[in-house]
Amino acid sequence: MGRNVDRITLSVVRGVLETTQREMTLTLEKTARSSVFNTAHDYSNALFNHRAEMILQGQDIPIHLGSLMPAMKAVAGFFGDDLAEGDVIYHNDPRYMGSHILDCCMYNPVFYKGELVFWTVCKGHVTDIGGPVPAGYNPDAKELYAEGLHIPPVKLWDRGKERKDVVNFMLANMRARRDQEGDLRAQYGAVKVGERNLIALLDKYGVQTVQDCIDELMDMADRQMRGLIATLPDGVYEDSAVVEDAGHGYGDLEIKARIEIRGDQCKIRIDSPPQIPYFINSYAGNSVSGVYLGLMMFAQVDPPYNEGLYRCVELDLGPKGTLCNAVEPAPCVNCTTTPMETLADAVRKALEKAAPDRAVASWGHANGVNIAGQDSRNREEYVSMILASIISGAGATAYMDGWHACGPQCCFGALTSGDIEVLEYSYPIIIHRYGLMTDSGGAGKYRGGSGTVWEVEPIDHEMTVITFGEGRRFPALGAAGAESQMTDAKVGRLVVSSAAGEKIYRENVLVTIKPGERAANHNPGGGGYGNPLERPADRVADDVRNGIVSVDGARLEYGVVIDPSTFAVDEAATRRARQERTAA
Repeated sequence: MGRNVDRITLSVVRGVLETTQREMTLTLEKTARSSVFNTAHDYSNALFNHRAEMILQGQDIPIHLGSLMPAMKAVAGFFGDDLAEGDVIYHNDPRYMGSHILDCCMYNPVFYKGELVFWTVCKGHVTDIGGPVPAGYNPDAKELYAEGLHIPPVKLWDRGKERKDVVNFMLANMRARRDQEGDLRAQYGAVKVGERNLIALLDKYGVQTVQDCIDELMDMADRQMRGLIATLPDGVYEDSAVVEDAGHGYGDLEIKARIEIRGDQCKIRIDSPPQIPYFINSYAGNSVSGVYLGLMMFAQVDPPYNEGLYRCVELDLGPKGTLCNAVEPAPCVNCTTTPMETLADAVRKALEKAAPDRAVASWGHANGVNIAGQDSRNREEYVSMILASIISGAGATAYMDGWHACGPQCCFGALTSGDIEVLEYSYPIIIHRYGLMTDSGGAGKYRGGSGTVWEVEPIDHEMTVITFGEGRRFPALGAAGAESQMTDAKVGRLVVSSAAGEKIYRENVLVTIKPGERAANHNPGGGGYGNPLERPADRVADDVRNGIVSVDGARLEYGVVIDPSTFAVDEAATRRARQERTAA
């Protein structure tokens, strides 16, 4: 293997690293206070070496993991040699390669016999970060100062002693302090569990052997990605995707990706419009996540997953001051969904021009809600990002239908909805509906997964509902010729019902609803793959029986005529319908 490491030791070290990451994740799940952490799992853990290189990422949230690599280097560079055993650092600032300010990250330098050897790192989406809008998503912010509390790299523990003044300063600027403090302590527990396991590993094998194993694991990832890139024809490949106008008045915005393949090297260039005074700008750290997600959707390489994957990738995010390379004071709190998902689509589509057989459909884009109000049971303010409201459908591939209720694309299946009963117990709300949406999946030979609808009503109080994201005008992109009819079911929307009737919102808004009124958030499905007319009629009939596709949807999108009383396929009518569609 080129190093003095045997395969058994390598496997054991790799297993310890992976187990350490998983134990950090379980620590968060079992000790966190907010539903965003303990129910939805909107957090990620990773391990870094002394060079601030990611040596293991959890199978967590892509929007966290990509940005952690430049963020770790920014934090380590900020403190330089001013680090000691027992230090713990906190940070959320996009100006220091953070993603957005709701994703707060804890960095724990791990020392062994007086030398810095590792970092254990935990990043999570906090329920609130201060500012004028509960839960942080302020659609009226014209600059980042109007979004909430920015935390540049700061020590919360200094040589093992908690800096209570700094912790109190932060928490005093956030709503729902009890939840915030509980989640902060859970993050501390996670990074310390990671430290304990890594020190035990070093005690057993020694620093040199462990470092040799880690270097070999990073080289393995490097070889995987280079091997894939080397199979692609040399050349330049370009494509683009559109960020939809979600009510900000700047129109649809195009993101372009230009990819040059030369041997086993890949150069990626992103061009985007100038930054705008609206919360969808993306600073460099977050944009790295979008590019890497698009690359990994295309590559689908086997583990190990570490920073070695990206050694052969050269990234240029375009001029500073643009949508995907924003600079102060551009607001950006929505950036982890929009434009991150669109950026991933542009990169993936450009790569697929080099290898069309690897094409996959897009997942549904994030289109979610946050809620806030006062709980009469304890007279405390509550704030929550409802991740159950953001679950869309996965895209189809050349071999299978997309998974239902698995998205959105920015989180790639790592979020969980949690039990409805737990949410109703935690907050003064009634959830009237949570289920799959008929006809929401993109049509194709392989169908996109279904999105969801989540409907809530407040109990005994007025509740603020804050929407964020996109996917309300354009359905998820299909692949290999898949096309869908443009219907309401294919895109997201917020529907508020009251005695006066229904009102539909397709933009990012703040809405107040009262007891007796309901807010239903509809999520898009994933894109389809291939010609819908090639989908076997009996599979379409199964989808109709299961409520995934309607009788009308089967006829309009697949050319399959279903008897609504028996759900049987009318073979003759189906042949005629498909022949007419093919001729047209």
